[in-house]
Amino acid sequence: MKENTASDKPAAAAAFRKRSSRFQLLTQHGDVFWRGLIAVTAIFVLVLVLAIGWTTWRDSALSREVFGLSFVLPTADASWNPVTDTYDAWPLIAGTIVTSVFAILIAAPFSIFIAIFLSELCPMWLRTPANFVIEMLAAIPSVVLGLWGIFVFLPSVVVPVGHFLENTLGFLPLFQGPIPASGSSRLAAVLILTIMIIPTITALTRDVLRAIPDSQREAALALGSTRWETIWQVLIPASLSGIFGAVILGLGRALGETMAVTMVIGNNTVEASGSLLRPGATLASTIANQFAEAVSPMHSSALIELGLILFVITLLLNMAARLLVYQVQKKVPTEARA
Repeated sequence: MKENTASDKPAAAAAFRKRSSRFQLLTQHGDVFWRGLIAVTAIFVLVLVLAIGWTTWRDSALSREVFGLSFVLPTADASWNPVTDTYDAWPLIAGTIVTSVFAILIAAPFSIFIAIFLSELCPMWLRTPANFVIEMLAAIPSVVLGLWGIFVFLPSVVVPVGHFLENTLGFLPLFQGPIPASGSSRLAAVLILTIMIIPTITALTRDVLRAIPDSQREAALALGSTRWETIWQVLIPASLSGIFGAVILGLGRALGETMAVTMVIGNNTVEASGSLLRPGATLASTIANQFAEAVSPMHSSALIELGLILFVITLLLNMAARLLVYQVQKKVPTEARA
């Protein structure tokens, strides 16, 4: 028995080594396994996106059948009445687009300037704490920003700014007032969204700028460029596609932001004037406010169709962003992006 046991040990060891070599061949040197794993992961993401789109399309069938395209088309007498089951989404679409676009127009320049300062001009002793503050601001929950907005930001900032805009630019439809005494308005949503997306755009833009090799900075300075010329003529063109990506990501967050906007925008679902000083609503805020209390099938279907509209807007935004980044990359030399 001992001889058999002793003779079995080399055979078992050889079998184990054979199995190990097969596993190593599969995991370390076999591209087929990893290629298949990556393909499955990519297909899963695609299936998930299609499943979300199909589910919202299926569950909004009642609303689409009754209202058709009139649900999303501009109208002068918009209605959102769960009692009579009459719904128009145009004021909500307009509120979503207006607040997001104005927020990104304000946030993008500030974010890029802050990122340039942090990556190129900030002293080393200040860089670490400043980066920490930026990261901390990006991590603040939206409900906390909403509460701060209601009790601090709206009465102390939004209301005075609203009165100033009304008195100076009130002849423009965009700034026709009056702004409510509480400050709840599209302007409040724009400013809160601006505060929320500045840290995101700043952090991404800073990382893009820091990824540019120092050799490009040194070459520009060696040729006699000033610090500003190096930043404007070398670093910005080299990182333009990444900056566009950061801005689009910030816009995507602004489009889908829910709680903070819900708490400060006023939630007027029929206000279609477009004025920043009037209360309004967005697609996400309306869904958050009413979905749990929807009692009729038509009301639930209309809210799900709002989700479908927001989903389509997000997809179109991402497609446009990819096209824009691709066009920018074609114009920037490959050496500048290295």
